[in-house]
Amino acid sequence: MSRISKEEVAELPIRRFEGEVRLVAGAAELERARAELRRERVLGFDTETRPSFRPGESYLPSLVQLAGSGAAYVFQVQRHDASALIAELLGGEALKVGVSVADDLKQLRKLFAFEEKNVVDLGIAAKRAGVKQSGVRNLAAMFLGFRIPKGQKTSNWAAPHLSPQQLLYAATDAWACRELYLKFAERGMI
Repeated sequence: MSRISKEEVAELPIRRFEGEVRLVAGAAELERARAELRRERVLGFDTETRPSFRPGESYLPSLVQLAGSGAAYVFQVQRHDASALIAELLGGEALKVGVSVADDLKQLRKLFAFEEKNVVDLGIAAKRAGVKQSGVRNLAAMFLGFRIPKGQKTSNWAAPHLSPQQLLYAATDAWACRELYLKFAERGMI
């Protein structure tokens, strides 16, 4: 399948991340995240940025999400300094998989320095395989058979306190990227 219609997507069942969502907000959570994420071989990766509604207005990333095999970690990068750990993970041996990762990495570099390696852009992999639509939602619909809800997409990711719905939305995007990578690898698309 190289394309899916909005109507076809709307008919699919909704799925969200069902594992543990961990907001990394202090030293203890940071160390737990470090220990657990270092053991992962594949990390789903995404960022969230406060939306802008005026021409010329833009913001830096508010969140970095990394999803492993059992939990998703959400880092409020402008509220709590997790730059050393995130830089370590982005430059580490584990595969970091996401959609439009070049844009995410470019924006993150405005917050802190890092050298990434082992990064896979699933949108590019999908296009190479002849898929016409490369957004995470369309890819999830085509390859995983479910719909990712978009309800929190334009919420304020820079808010000091994130709602459970925001955290779940953020975790779902990173988790879906990890699941897509596993499906692409199974099909020989990576």
